[in-house]
Amino acid sequence: METLWEAGASVRAYDPVASDEAARIYGERSDLTLCESADDAIDGADVLAIVTEWREFRSPDFSRIKTLLKHPVIFDGRNLYDLAMVRPHGFTYYAIGRGDSIAST
Repeated sequence: METLWEAGASVRAYDPVASDEAARIYGERSDLTLCESADDAIDGADVLAIVTEWREFRSPDFSRIKTLLKHPVIFDGRNLYDLAMVRPHGFTYYAIGRGDSIAST
């Protein structure tokens, strides 16, 4: 998040376990919103970045995600998804560290 903030971004984040710890570490910031749900975090966000691998993130509704994001882009830092899952939904998808990335069609 620090790198995103340095670049001028605002972060909307959701973690079902670590939100309290994030609030403790970062405190109140105008460029950080800790959300109550995954949908709240992505609603109106530019892109989705996945940085945790909790079970609830493993079977997403990609069609719903696409309607909530401003741009259909996923940065998957945990390699949760297979390209075959993502490709039909028209996302630009970056599987960080895996080399399996696709551009939207």
